[in-house]
Amino acid sequence: MDPVTIEHRRQELQSLLAQIQANPSRDWHRERQRVIVLQHMVGAQSARTDTGTRH
Repeated sequence: MDPVTIEHRRQELQSLLAQIQANPSRDWHRERQRVIVLQHMVGAQSARTDTGTRH
């Protein structure tokens, strides 16, 4: 993935986490599912970058 795309995913992740933290009593089911997906995407890219194999 393009580094800019990953940065956008990181920003989206941080935004969702901040919203969830600010309003913990709200139903965040869909957003929590998105958080999991984003964490996997960002983590996978970080692992590839750390090992030197960028795709």
